Amino acid sequence: MAVRRINLIGVPVDIVKQEDLEMTVLELLAKPGAKYIVFLTVWDLLRARHKGEFQEFIKSADLIIPVSKSILTGAKFLKKEVPVRYNPFTQTINILSVLDSHFKSLYLLGSRGQTLHVAERNLRATFPHLKIVGRHVGYYPKNKEDDIVLNIYKTAPSMVIVSEGIKENALWAYKRRNKFSSSIFCYYKDSLGIFSKRIKRVDEEVFNKAHEIWHEIVKNPLKIFLLLPYLKYIMILVFYRLFRR
Repeated sequence: MAVRRINLIGVPVDIVKQEDLEMTVLELLAKPGAKYIVFLTVWDLLRARHKGEFQEFIKSADLIIPVSKSILTGAKFLKKEVPVRYNPFTQTINILSVLDSHFKSLYLLGSRGQTLHVAERNLRATFPHLKIVGRHVGYYPKNKEDDIVLNIYKTAPSMVIVSEGIKENALWAYKRRNKFSSSIFCYYKDSLGIFSKRIKRVDEEVFNKAHEIWHEIVKNPLKIFLLLPYLKYIMILVFYRLFRR
C-alpha cells in the first residue's frame, strides 16, 4: 500500500497522496475483516495519547487521514515527514468515486429518517454504479442493534458510512469488529447531513485556510474551550522537540 506512517507524539498518522488513493482503497478492500478509515483531528490526536479503547482503535486503524492543519505543523516542528491534509467531506467523495468506478457497494448508518432518505437518493444519483445494499437510521433503540449488525454482516458492503446518531461514534464498528466479515468503516458525523443538504459543508477556501474552527465556535460558543487542549498540544510538541528524539 502506497501509504507511509509516521508517529506524532505517540500517535500514528498516515501520509497518502491523492494519486495513490485509488490503489490504497482497493488494497484495503482486499484485506479480510473490518477495516477503518479515520479522519483524525488534533483533538483526536490528543485523546489517542491516553491508554484506552480509543487509543487501541487508532493504532489498529488501516488509514489515518489528518484533517487538522495543526497536525501538519506539529510534524514539521518535530522535523518529521509532513502528511497531506484533506477535507473529510471532499475525501469521502473521492473514496466513493473509487468505489463507484469499481462497481462496489455501500451501507449507510445514521441520521434521522428523512435525512437518510434524501442522502441515499442523492448518492444514487451522483454515483450510479455504487450499489447501496442497506441503510438504517441512527438514534435507534438498543433492541435494534443486533438486526443492524447482522444485516451488515450478510450484505458485506465494501464500505459503511457511519454518521450522526450512533452513540459510540467512530468506536461503533471497532467494538463489534468480530461480527463483520469484510467492510471498510468510516465515521464522519456530518456526512449524511451534507449529502442530504441539511447541513452546509465547510467551504473549501475556509478549510484550506484552517479557519473552520472559528465557524464551529460561532455556531457553538462553548467550543472556545477547545483552545485549552490546543495549548496543551503546543506544550507537548515543545517537550518532544527538546527532550525526545
